[in-house]
Amino acid sequence: MTRKLVTVTAGLSNPSSTRLLADRLTAAAEEALADRGEKAEVRVVELRELAHDIMNAMTTRVPTGELPGVLEDVAGADGIIAVTPVFNASYSGLFKSFFDVVESGVLDGKPVLVAATGGSPRHSLVLEHALRPMFSYTRSVVVPTGVYAASEDWGVGEGGGRELSERIARAARQLALLATESAPAAADPYEEPTPFADLMSGLGT
Repeated sequence: MTRKLVTVTAGLSNPSSTRLLADRLTAAAEEALADRGEKAEVRVVELRELAHDIMNAMTTRVPTGELPGVLEDVAGADGIIAVTPVFNASYSGLFKSFFDVVESGVLDGKPVLVAATGGSPRHSLVLEHALRPMFSYTRSVVVPTGVYAASEDWGVGEGGGRELSERIARAARQLALLATESAPAAADPYEEPTPFADLMSGLGT
């Protein structure tokens, strides 16, 4: 079976450590799904490329440009990977604005892996104090392991790179588990209603 993943990255530069972390999480999630006998269909969304469309949707409530297709993919995803740089000890405004234009209820029950990047390990609590509460409010199922990468985590020295890789792999396994065990959406009983003539023909039985 193919599972759809959408990775949302709010990095503002190119290249960025936020995109690098997003790519590593995506690759790890694909591998974790493969270990469970599942294929992954992935879409990576660079929010900086949608900034104008997001702001237009915020003010007009009408998504335009490429944004409608992105929102449709988010709604149809089996799992979301959401990665933001840290600004003022919280998620970026662009990151928050994107999820503000996601229609209410779309993320209900959807597995979300939260991750963030920053210059200092001191900001790692952004995962618990900002990202996790935001997605809990949308009734998402937030993966137990969040991933924060400070500048020193990218090093190849003792501890740093290995510990980040371990956190990425653990979070990806948890996302894959939730994405594959989530119940399919219930069928709409009104999607194919019984014809009125058939209903009437059964009245005499």
